[in-house]
Amino acid sequence: MVNPTRLDGRRLRAAVAAEEERQGWLPSAWLETTIDDPGQSVATAALLQHPDLIIVAGGDGTIRAVSEQVPDSSIPIAIVPTGTGNLLARNLGLKSDIESAVRTAFTGSDRLIDAGFVNMRHEDSRVTRHMFLVMTGIGLDASMAADSTNALKKRIGWLAYTDSISRSVIRNKQFLLRYRLDGSPEENVHAHTVIVGNCGTLTAGILLLPDARPDDGRLDVVVFRPKGFWQWARIGSRLAVARLLHRTRFGTLVLRVTPHFRALQYRQARTLEARFDEPQRIELDGDDHGFVTGVTVTVHPSALTFRSPSTS
Repeated sequence: MVNPTRLDGRRLRAAVAAEEERQGWLPSAWLETTIDDPGQSVATAALLQHPDLIIVAGGDGTIRAVSEQVPDSSIPIAIVPTGTGNLLARNLGLKSDIESAVRTAFTGSDRLIDAGFVNMRHEDSRVTRHMFLVMTGIGLDASMAADSTNALKKRIGWLAYTDSISRSVIRNKQFLLRYRLDGSPEENVHAHTVIVGNCGTLTAGILLLPDARPDDGRLDVVVFRPKGFWQWARIGSRLAVARLLHRTRFGTLVLRVTPHFRALQYRQARTLEARFDEPQRIELDGDDHGFVTGVTVTVHPSALTFRSPSTS
């Protein structure tokens, strides 16, 4: 299943054909996504053919749209990352070049990962339900997804988000967040951004959620509560240091024992319920999903099977 945006189609087809011949596979069936159908319908069509493997060439949004249609973990999904952030591929240790990704699709190891689900209550009282595999965000994270155009992301990649980040930091607008974790008593805080993650690493290798693992059966929650510019600067410094430290086992240990500060609140749970006095914008895996007045976020452990590089 192919998202043709930002993709060298000839190179991908050549890589797939080479692996089919090398591994003794029959020719693959090819389906393309469109603007109107980012992956749901093509996934449904593919499943009717009872595939042994689903290869998704696209970004996190395409992977999420396809994965929503996979009924269980019995069919492995492989990724050829061609999007802006490719965060799920990064967190699974996949290389970004087409040939390596296709080789992993045919020869890699299967890994069960969790899936997050969000029940979103909209301004008109509708409730919709969607999956996410990397992160869902409310606040700055959602504004980045909504304000950065596809054309700009195509030209300059993740740098397209810098304008949204700078404007949001300058305004530092916060909202009243009422939330509870795993049925605990409700807590009230003023927040700038809330991110619930299944994975921990962002674009450019920034480690936002040090304890997040895509297969640990838990959600990692971080609430941004900076009071002003200097606390934003401290957040930036902390994330920059985390990016360097998490590359080694000792550095990861240091991160886990380093005290957190008020501007960043970290929690873990299986369920997050949140409501807002004013509608807030929400994103899932980099895609804007409009405004919501409340959400219930849950984790489904070992929901999907993804191909990852073999360890042998």
